[in-house]
Amino acid sequence: METPEPIQDIDDAADPAPAAVPAEPPESALARLEAQLQEAQDRHLRVAAEFDNFRKRVMRERLELADRAQAALVMKLLDVLDDLDRLATQDLSQTGRDVLHEALLLVDRKLRKELAAAGLERLDPAGAPFDPSLHEAVSVLPPPEAALDHQVSATFQAGYRFKGALVRPARVQVYSAEAGG
Repeated sequence: METPEPIQDIDDAADPAPAAVPAEPPESALARLEAQLQEAQDRHLRVAAEFDNFRKRVMRERLELADRAQAALVMKLLDVLDDLDRLATQDLSQTGRDVLHEALLLVDRKLRKELAAAGLERLDPAGAPFDPSLHEAVSVLPPPEAALDHQVSATFQAGYRFKGALVRPARVQVYSAEAGG
């Protein structure tokens, strides 16, 4: 049978002699480090230039995308403009007032439909609670009954939201108990 070798304590183990590292002369070390620094600076300049080019390209693409989106909306509105042109060239002496009014209502409906499809939402808050984040109170009057306090009594100018963002607040008249004085 073999006898196991005695386990040596770590402290008892002889440390192998560290490998001798030849010392680099200071001149060559300085030259090597300067070359590494120059390489890092060159790499930094290239990355900075690439990033600047990327930023410019993204800005240019963003502007082109916005222009294409606006052109698409304009294309949809051209039919409305054509209808308005036809209305403007009508001989008023030959066309009845009711016919012109009906034509104008149809053009208005067509325009509103295209704008709504593009994301425009009309705000006409008459009868709704007053909301200062959506409405601009331009007039107040005492409420005919207490339950109407802080309600919009009339809309003077509709407000608009475009894709959820308020473009123009509705200008409204508000019932307010404080207006009765």
